[in-house]
Amino acid sequence: MGKHEFTKSYAQSLDEKDELAHFRNEFYIQSGSIYFDGNSLGLLSKRSEWAVLSLLESWKALGIDGWTKGENPWFYFAEKLGKMSESLVGAEPGEVIVTGSTTANLHQLVATFFKPEGKKAKILADELNFPSDIYALKSQLQLHGLDPAEHLVQVGSKDGCIIQEEDIIEAITDEIALIVLPSVLYRSGQILDMKRLTEEAHKRGIFIGFDLCHSIGSVPHSLSKWGVDFAFWCNYKHLNGGPGGVGSLYVNKKHFGTAPGLAGWFGSHKEKQFDMEHIFTQAQDASAYQMGTPHILSMAPLLGSLSIFNEAGIKNIRAKSLKLTEYLMELIDNELKEYNFIIANPRDDQSRGGHILLEHEEAARICKALKANKVIPDFRSSNGIRLAPVALYNTFEEVWEMVQVLKKIMEEEQYKQFENKREVVA
Repeated sequence: MGKHEFTKSYAQSLDEKDELAHFRNEFYIQSGSIYFDGNSLGLLSKRSEWAVLSLLESWKALGIDGWTKGENPWFYFAEKLGKMSESLVGAEPGEVIVTGSTTANLHQLVATFFKPEGKKAKILADELNFPSDIYALKSQLQLHGLDPAEHLVQVGSKDGCIIQEEDIIEAITDEIALIVLPSVLYRSGQILDMKRLTEEAHKRGIFIGFDLCHSIGSVPHSLSKWGVDFAFWCNYKHLNGGPGGVGSLYVNKKHFGTAPGLAGWFGSHKEKQFDMEHIFTQAQDASAYQMGTPHILSMAPLLGSLSIFNEAGIKNIRAKSLKLTEYLMELIDNELKEYNFIIANPRDDQSRGGHILLEHEEAARICKALKANKVIPDFRSSNGIRLAPVALYNTFEEVWEMVQVLKKIMEEEQYKQFENKREVVA
């Protein structure tokens, strides 16, 4: 993109060439607003709405027989959605199951793969990870009678935004028993090289898993090809699975048969589950790592959403996402250079996820001013503005318009009418 091409007509010309443009019509978009917070909560699609109504209808029409009858029998629904998710993470058949929540699934996977022995009793993470993951890792250490202050190793960041992979590799000592890292850092959008880090972990005989919450649906993965041991994620961000929607987990097939650390009834082999035996016969794929009964109505939106992703193709989504964020950064560089904004996310395509991070000392107030102008951003303490133009429903014209709104806010100092403090939910 040339640096002179900052007109609205140019943005419109990019939209005219966009092969994914028609998917915008699949989503409910508030008239007059620009929604750039799909990396926190994706918008509702018409297919997801239909899927929820369809599953409600099966309950209404079939009652308890909905578990085995109808178009989408509930007893096999988690596995069906897992299969629909495989292409997004580069999984082989049976390696993905839709179940639980991000943190519940992390607890399950750490309980399964963390086996401290002697001095090899530490978990390696990073200091920029989402807090919930760190809470879970600390509590798992405590359950083993280990002190998190000593046994949780968190790789530091030199600038508070980026983690150097060399620093992670240097921290993989012979005391590390398990590694859990984000695929994309939630604040800065940095992509970690999962292939490289997996190879380094396996050289040392260490299991490694990734939190895909901020990459799933915006960045392609090849988990099975890379040999990743496990992964987990939520489905309500880029995947548009609905607020508080059910999460997912991945277990590499080489670990099939490994006993779940937290066994539950729905981890049973399907043919044995209703024998009601007190001896657990686990499923021989990722289904084994389910615990409780699937939350059918909360899973329903994914049936519609994943069909859109499979139709659009994750590689096509990624290509457009990169163009959107590149265009956004160029506009910010050109239009907002006098207002002290810092683009704190990686700029190169290989390292940049599906959102950008703007830093500004007045970030909380600016986010409130953007919302007052019907632009929906995401604030991250203490000075971060995350902006996620989502490939399936945002446009290049919206990117252009958002920057013009932000420029006007700064020119007129509209942000000064707001308190520079986050809302209860940021």
